Amino acid sequence: MTQSMRIMTESPLNAETPAVRLRSWITPNAVFFDRNQGKIPEVPVDLDKWALTIDGKVKKKLNLGLEQLQRLPKAMVANTLECSGNSRSLLEKKAPGNPWTIGGVGNAVWGGVWLRDLLNDAGLADRAAHVAFEGMDTPLGKAQIKFVRSIPIEKAMSSTLLAYEMNGDPLPLKHGYPLRALALGWTGANCVKWLNRISVMEKPFEGFFMDQVYRVFQKGEKPATGDAVTAIALKSIITQPLAGERLEKGTIVVLGAAYAGEGHVEQVEVSVDGGANWQTAEFIGPDEPFAWRQWQYVWQASQAAEHTIKARATDEQGRRQPETARWNFLGYGNNGVDEHAVKVIVE
Repeated sequence: MTQSMRIMTESPLNAETPAVRLRSWITPNAVFFDRNQGKIPEVPVDLDKWALTIDGKVKKKLNLGLEQLQRLPKAMVANTLECSGNSRSLLEKKAPGNPWTIGGVGNAVWGGVWLRDLLNDAGLADRAAHVAFEGMDTPLGKAQIKFVRSIPIEKAMSSTLLAYEMNGDPLPLKHGYPLRALALGWTGANCVKWLNRISVMEKPFEGFFMDQVYRVFQKGEKPATGDAVTAIALKSIITQPLAGERLEKGTIVVLGAAYAGEGHVEQVEVSVDGGANWQTAEFIGPDEPFAWRQWQYVWQASQAAEHTIKARATDEQGRRQPETARWNFLGYGNNGVDEHAVKVIVE
């Protein structure tokens, strides 16, 4: 992989960040991965005609323009965002969908307002239990199915941001301008772009993107019976060296990133002999809730041979990343250590 985005589909646009651009704590907007179900708007919406509507089981319906949102108390949060199907192509048993390697993930500093502030202003009515997000993107395909997703009210009130800035700039058009939802620590499927409506509901939203996909189920099972894809799983990735690289003996710096969604990564271990022996990696860079932790391991390579490099993360509760991912029909949540191993040649 090079510095260029790897485009998997053009309509809708789905493209992953090259591994070399995942070596810093901040992922630049220009190479932040693209995941879309519908057509990206060709031009920014006219802000004089745009408003965020909050309705449903609220005591007061709200209609807020962008300037009104920007005058509210501001929140700035670092958040690692990952596509639910990231690393799908690394599974030993293939699954349908975009063939992501490790580049369906990125970390940014987002600016916006807390959703709970708006919901408190609107006032939650009785039996308000879920929050549905709807965007302005145009559906593709004959069925013309709108991308609508809902999250539990607990997540909406605790750690969900409505973002209008990304890495200090106005939210880029392809990443949801003028506003997107960010359920912090949850996969991108829960973070609707081009947001213009939030509906408070008694039950989860029912629809294709809630009940037929973004569910973890096995072949032959009904999708709606599977667990919904929510929080990002504990995971580590190796960003340097790249698979297949030929390296000289001596000092080799192994780089990577580890993240745990709503959890906190406490430790990363690295093996350069296929998992026979493990050494503790060093964390480098910031440590913020919901954001990945960059790490490095300095390897003194003295043996000329093919080496398999592995990395595994442990969170604050002592849970360790699984050796092998639990396969599911749509290939979601691949966080296996073995699947993310990198083979290199030391000469």
